[in-house]
Amino acid sequence: MGWQEVIEASGRVRAVASPLETARFGRTVARITVSAESAAPLRDVRAAVAESAADVVVLRYPAAYVGWFAELTTLGRTAVLADSLVYWRLRAGEGRTPRTTPGLTVCGGADPAEVRALVRDVFAAYGNHYLADPLFDPADALAGYEEWALGSAAAGECLTLRGPAGPLALATLAEDAARTEILLAGVVAAARGRGVYAHLLRAVEERTLSRGAAEVVISTQGHNTGVQRAWARYGFEPVHTALTVHLIRSPLPR
Repeated sequence: MGWQEVIEASGRVRAVASPLETARFGRTVARITVSAESAAPLRDVRAAVAESAADVVVLRYPAAYVGWFAELTTLGRTAVLADSLVYWRLRAGEGRTPRTTPGLTVCGGADPAEVRALVRDVFAAYGNHYLADPLFDPADALAGYEEWALGSAAAGECLTLRGPAGPLALATLAEDAARTEILLAGVVAAARGRGVYAHLLRAVEERTLSRGAAEVVISTQGHNTGVQRAWARYGFEPVHTALTVHLIRSPLPR
């Protein structure tokens, strides 16, 4: 779920069908989002859930609403607390960039086969909110990440970091006049622990500055503390946490 929807959307409660997830998982999926800027009462969320005929409603709302989950268990659906999503922000030009490393090059794109291979390597064991839901196949979730990355690459919003032996890291982006949002980013397993990730962030920041945009934003699941430490070292600051709850129409399978 992107920055604009979760952080800045002016609507109190946004409910939309999710045809891509529906096709991927073989169950109807809808999304309901309460933005950080909203003061939506829980009754609006309850009404949106009641109006949905989807098998699974993926609800994301500000973590500050600590009493909501108990209420969500009373809506006639099985409520699964799926994740916490933490958003971070960097003012472009203020990053603590690493020294240039000989042999590392930045490329503005990658062929589809390379994108798929990078996503499989980087995110093969990543704990995302789909994995909390027993109705969703983890393999389908990973395939969804591949499709997401391929869409960014096709739009020209993808960076890869390469070394002498081949690709080391991938970042897919959503760009507008104000900011760059990093959607997916990571380093292949064989290259982790060598400072490669900071070079990937530097490449994104430099691209952002070249466009005249003012900031870089990114998010991850709360459990992913290692990458959040890397963001903090680079100069990012945390700005918001949202909770994701899956509201499932039928009882969970045993």
